[in-house]
Amino acid sequence: MTLYIDPPTWPGHGRMWSHLVSDVSHEELHTFAASIGCPPRAFERDHYDVPSHRYDDAVRAGAVEIGSKELVRRLTDAGLRRPKGRPA
Repeated sequence: MTLYIDPPTWPGHGRMWSHLVSDVSHEELHTFAASIGCPPRAFERDHYDVPSHRYDDAVRAGAVEIGSKELVRRLTDAGLRRPKGRPA
């Protein structure tokens, strides 16, 4: 199981956010996210939004730190990318 997380550089709702993804399946992603306390509402199409104060928790639990462009590339290569405006 390999999960990936990008740096918390995405602003929103008064904080900075990271994206947590799997390059295997959404089921794997949901299981990992639940194990680190991400609520289901944090899932958005193909990733979980993780607030900056939870970033280290995700890394300690095994998420691999990678850049945002690499994260999108891995998600796309795995066939799991679901951009806004496209059907699931």
